[in-house]
Amino acid sequence: MGNLHAQPVKVGSKRFTESYLLGEIVSQTLSAQGRPAEHRQGLGNTAILAAALREGQIDVYPEYTGTIVRELLKRESPADAQASLQQINAWLAPLGLKAGVPLGFNNSYALAMREADAVRLGIATISDLAAKTAKDTPTLKMGLSHEFIARADGWPALQRAYGLKLSPGAGLDHGLAYQALAGGQVDLIDVYTTDAQLARQPVRVLRDDRGFFPRYDAVLLMRATLDDAPLQALAGRLDEARMIRLNAAAELDGRPFADVARGFLGPAAPTAAQGLTQRLLAPDLARLLGQHLALVLASLAMAVALAVPLGIAAHRLPRLAAPVMAVVGLLQTLPSLALLAFLIALLGRIGFVPALLVLFVYALLPIVRNTHAGLQAVPDGLRQAALALGLTRGQALRAVELPLALPTLLAGVKTAAVTNVGTATVAAFVGAGGLGERIVAGLAVNDSALMLAGALPAAGLAIVVQLTFDAWERLISPWAASNPHNGPRSSGGQGA
Repeated sequence: MGNLHAQPVKVGSKRFTESYLLGEIVSQTLSAQGRPAEHRQGLGNTAILAAALREGQIDVYPEYTGTIVRELLKRESPADAQASLQQINAWLAPLGLKAGVPLGFNNSYALAMREADAVRLGIATISDLAAKTAKDTPTLKMGLSHEFIARADGWPALQRAYGLKLSPGAGLDHGLAYQALAGGQVDLIDVYTTDAQLARQPVRVLRDDRGFFPRYDAVLLMRATLDDAPLQALAGRLDEARMIRLNAAAELDGRPFADVARGFLGPAAPTAAQGLTQRLLAPDLARLLGQHLALVLASLAMAVALAVPLGIAAHRLPRLAAPVMAVVGLLQTLPSLALLAFLIALLGRIGFVPALLVLFVYALLPIVRNTHAGLQAVPDGLRQAALALGLTRGQALRAVELPLALPTLLAGVKTAAVTNVGTATVAAFVGAGGLGERIVAGLAVNDSALMLAGALPAAGLAIVVQLTFDAWERLISPWAASNPHNGPRSSGGQGA
C-alpha cells in the first residue's frame, strides 16, 4: 500500500473559476484522506486535459457528462446526451478512463444578454433570438468563448439546431465576457449556468426551449486505475446554488481558490480578499520564479548550442544563409499556443518538455542572425592574415573570428533571453508552472491584482536578465574597443 500511495495524485483543472475550485476541493480531499495530491491548475481546454489524462500526465480532473459524451466520445444523438453514468463508463472503458463521484449539480452552457436589451427586443428564448435575427439584419455582436466556438456541443451545432443567422465573431476569454457585456462591447455571450456573475449582473439567460444542450452533471473524470474511494465523500455535496456561492467567493470577492475550497470542506476562519502586495509576496513566489527561470535558462542553453553552429554554417556556406534564416524566421512566426498544442500531440505529454521546446524554438532566430551578422562584420583581411600565419580555418574561427563577433553574438543571446522571460508565461497553459500560473488564474476570474502579481515579477526578471547581460557586455567591451578591426555592434542590439 505504501508503494501505491508514494506518488502524488495529479489533479488537473481547466482555465475557469469553477474548475480551479473543484480541482482544489479534490486535491484537499485527497490530502485529508492521507493521499498526497498535486493540483496542476489551469491546463487549458477539454482536448488538452483529456490527452493529459490518457497519457498519465494527470490522474483526475473535474468534467461534465455532456462534455464527455459530446466532446470526448463524439456522440451527438439526443438519446446519447442523456446517457447514464454506467453507460458513459462503458464507452470510456476502451480509452482507459472512467467517470465517477457525481458532485450533485448540473452546469450547462447557455446564451445570455443584457436584461435591458432582452426586454427591448422581446427575447426570452433561443428561438426568440433566432426569429428576431431572421427578420432583421443582425446587429447583435457576439462574444463567445474560444472553446464554445470550436467544440462539438457548442456554437456550430447550436447554430444549426436553431437556424441562427448570427456570426460568432472573434473568440473572447470566458473570464472577460461579463465585463465586455456590461461595457457594451458585446451583446451576447455564452455562459455556464453556475457562473458567479449571474447572481450579480443584470443579464438574462435565454431558455434553451428546444433542449439542445444536454445535462452537464459535474463528475470526476479519471484514469481507470485510480482508486476513487477517498473521493466518494464528495458525491452529491454540491448543488447549483452552493456552487454559484463558491464561484462568487473566488471570482467576485477575490478569495484564493485554496481558501474557498478549505471553507467548503470544513470549518474555516473567514479570509479577507488579498491585496496586490499580499498576492505578489505569496508563499508560491519562490517556486514560480524557480520554474520560470529554469525554463528560460534551459531553453536558452539549448538554443545557443544549436543556433551558434547554424549561424557559423550560414556564414561559411553562403548558399545556406537564406534557407537557414527563412526556417528560423518562420518558426518565430508560429503562435505559441498553436505550437504548444502541436508539441503536446506529437510528444503525448504536457508540462515542462513541450514548454521548453517552444521557448527553444523562439530563441533560435536572434542568436542565429546575430552570430551570422557578427561573423560577417569581421574584416576579411583578418581572416586571411590568420590563415597566412598557419592557422587552420577552425583555429582562425576560434581564435580570431568568434572573439571579434562575440559582442554581436551576445546581444542576440540577450534578446532571446529577455524575450523568453515574457514568452515563458505560456508554460502555465500546459502545467509547466512559472509566473504565468498567476496570470492565467487572474485572467480566469478577471482579477487584475492576481494578474499583476504574475506580470510584475516576470517584468522584474526580464530586467534582471537584461542587466546581467549588460554587465557581461561591459566586461568584454574594453577588449572589443581596443581592437580597431572589430566590427560595429549597433545591429546586435536589434537582433539583426
